[in-house]
Amino acid sequence: MGSSVGTGAPAPDNQRGADVQARGPLDRGRRFAESATFAERAGPIVARLRSVAGPAVVLVAVQLLIFPVPLGIWLQGVTVGLLGALVAVGMGLIYRANRILNFAQGDLGMAPATLSLILVQSFAWSYVLGLVAGLVAAIVVGALTELVVIRRFFTAPRLILTVATIGLAQVLVVVTLLLPGWLADLTGRAVSDVSATAERISLPWQFQFDVAPLVFRSDHVLAWVVAPLLLVAVALFLRSTAVGTAVRASAERSDRASMLGIPVRRLNTYVWVIAGVLSFVGLFLRAGVIGLPVGSAFSLNVLLMAFAALTLGRLTDLPSIAVSAVALGILEQGVVWNDTVNLWVFTLDARRASLVAPIMGVVILVALLVRRVGQTRADDDAASSWQSTQDVRPVPKELRRLSEVRLVRVGVVAGLGAVLLVLPHVLGTADSLKASAVIVYAMVTVSVVVLTGWAGQVSLGQMGFVGVGGAVAAVATNQWGFDITLALLVAGIAGALVALVVGLPALRLRGLYLGVVTLAFAMAVSSYLLNPQFFSWIPQGRIERQPLLGRIQLESPTALYYLCLAGFVFALFLVTGVRHSRTGRVMVAMRDNERGAQAFGINVTRAKLTSFALSGFVAAMAGGLLVHHQQVFSPGLIAPEQNLLVFTAAVVGGLGSLVGAVLGAVFLQGGGWFLPTEFQLLATGAGVLIVLLVLPGGLGGLVYRVRDLWLRSVARRNGVTSASLLADTGEPDGDVGSSADGDR
Repeated sequence: MGSSVGTGAPAPDNQRGADVQARGPLDRGRRFAESATFAERAGPIVARLRSVAGPAVVLVAVQLLIFPVPLGIWLQGVTVGLLGALVAVGMGLIYRANRILNFAQGDLGMAPATLSLILVQSFAWSYVLGLVAGLVAAIVVGALTELVVIRRFFTAPRLILTVATIGLAQVLVVVTLLLPGWLADLTGRAVSDVSATAERISLPWQFQFDVAPLVFRSDHVLAWVVAPLLLVAVALFLRSTAVGTAVRASAERSDRASMLGIPVRRLNTYVWVIAGVLSFVGLFLRAGVIGLPVGSAFSLNVLLMAFAALTLGRLTDLPSIAVSAVALGILEQGVVWNDTVNLWVFTLDARRASLVAPIMGVVILVALLVRRVGQTRADDDAASSWQSTQDVRPVPKELRRLSEVRLVRVGVVAGLGAVLLVLPHVLGTADSLKASAVIVYAMVTVSVVVLTGWAGQVSLGQMGFVGVGGAVAAVATNQWGFDITLALLVAGIAGALVALVVGLPALRLRGLYLGVVTLAFAMAVSSYLLNPQFFSWIPQGRIERQPLLGRIQLESPTALYYLCLAGFVFALFLVTGVRHSRTGRVMVAMRDNERGAQAFGINVTRAKLTSFALSGFVAAMAGGLLVHHQQVFSPGLIAPEQNLLVFTAAVVGGLGSLVGAVLGAVFLQGGGWFLPTEFQLLATGAGVLIVLLVLPGGLGGLVYRVRDLWLRSVARRNGVTSASLLADTGEPDGDVGSSADGDR
């Protein structure tokens, strides 16, 4: 008889127990192997959760420890954060598609949201109809923005496209402000009857509940439901649809996507439409929760929060951006709620939410430093795409010796000098003061050219250095009794020292990363660090202009004009001397190829800090002149939007030349003050877009292009061959000589 196993009969109980005991170690080993496989599978999930939620957890922990709030305020922070996440995710989509920071992101939704508010408040439309009308308007605005503006700069350097979004933001702000008047004219109503107030626009179906110390209404619940659903819908669209997959592919490598037949530009339109809708929904829901203020300052505050969320989310990680935006909203409400902040060693005064900008700046800086940007070739490519400097070609040596060229150069310099000297005697008192202010702003624009145009360090916060110089110069003259010349020197040194500190992140950051850090610094300076409400040493009241060198009175507009002109000429001599020295050549070499410069033994660290110090010195001197020009120090002189205006002026003028810096300041600042009303549109965002479209090299590039045309004609008439003048014409060298011989 065979065994029971062979016959298929069940084994005895004692045998089954022995088999199980025998297999026990094998089963335990198999289970251990399976558990190891589970851990390996769970590892990427845990890492992904840590990447998405890690920064948010840290921010919430900071809020709980330093900025404690009641549960109702915490819940309000979640609400504000969810609405901010819509704007931040839209900006993240734009960055993925175009590799730029969209300064018009908040304003994309502002005009449609304002339209909805007007239709509901002034025309008695229902809530749903107003929402649908605004949604349609957001789609139209997003599509037109991409088709009319962004597509024209598709192949332009990222720096130019970013400045184009600054101009676009100004245009959208103007449209938002003019919208009530247009609707009034269209419907035949009085303008006073058509308005969008900052009051809340509420759902028609109202209920409320208390979470101390706030009352929450159905609008809050709507935000809690709609914002997450919309964010999830965007994520599903990008991951689960063919169009979303194509959008992600074109965002990674647009050139390769085009070669594969993907309609990159049409997909870019879809991205801008989605970004516009996200911005509109966020602002429309915000109107129901806390109201909708209109203005550039509000837009910049929204952008600063979005910038912080983007840096925490590594610019392209949309889930991390959304979660970080919610945590930032909680932190912001914590800062606003606390009048004082106890940091164990000392106490900070946080009245009126003035600490929000400095804290957001710290968040941005820490996130970027921890992120270790600029270590990969992709990061280097992204940083280099922000370089848009066309160096000015010097007059060839073979032409400088010609008497015709020497006479024209002397004549141009003498003519400009004569115009500048006579100008205050021709202008009236008010216009003479305006001309002085234009000169001061030209100095600030020159400092941008030094730092961004020559050294390649993108700075969006020059007015921060201006504010430091203005405060120090005012204290030096009115409290210490210094002569204004010495006060300007002290202010310049203070600005250089502060610029060195601000420039330390430049040792690790490049391109737009550094630009965001400097913008956050400038906003912190204007809102807190130089706010006389918090620091007693900052001057208040009227600032007297003490006699220059104890003899020359500065009370007249003419004398003040000449003081500003003298400061400007000094700044020009200073930066021109540096540019022609070894230090200037090192700056340009570092801008063009940082790693190559290091390979030749150049100390890049010292070059970067030198460029910051020189730029800060010039900007701070301009700040000293500005404060004495206005005879008052006020944070309004260095308002956050002024930083973008100065940077835009430098780009519009041409980052490669000092002539361009002056022309840019005259175009934007002087144009708004001196042009007739019908032409003042040129000095706004619309004018910026026109100049960038027509003259990618800026106004200075146009001047030097005309100069080169004249020099070529001089070379032909005199039979001089200059290879440098023909480098960008495609004309062979010999043609100039033969043409010149024939002419002779």
